[in-house]
Amino acid sequence: MQTAANQNFTPLAQETRSAIPTDAAAHHLNRKDQTLRAWACLENGPIRPIRINGRLAWPVAEIRKLLDGVAK
Repeated sequence: MQTAANQNFTPLAQETRSAIPTDAAAHHLNRKDQTLRAWACLENGPIRPIRINGRLAWPVAEIRKLLDGVAK
């Protein structure tokens, strides 16, 4: 398993996917993967993931809003 330091993530401004996996979302939000998993499990984070066959996908539009400081 690769660590975040070894992975190349697409810059958020160039991201074309509508949702990204937990490791990429954590990288862009400057959080650990486990923090995002806790947000998903406890449903208390600033954004909610989409669950696809038991996996989490984080909406890029919501990540952008969060980073831009736009309130829900």
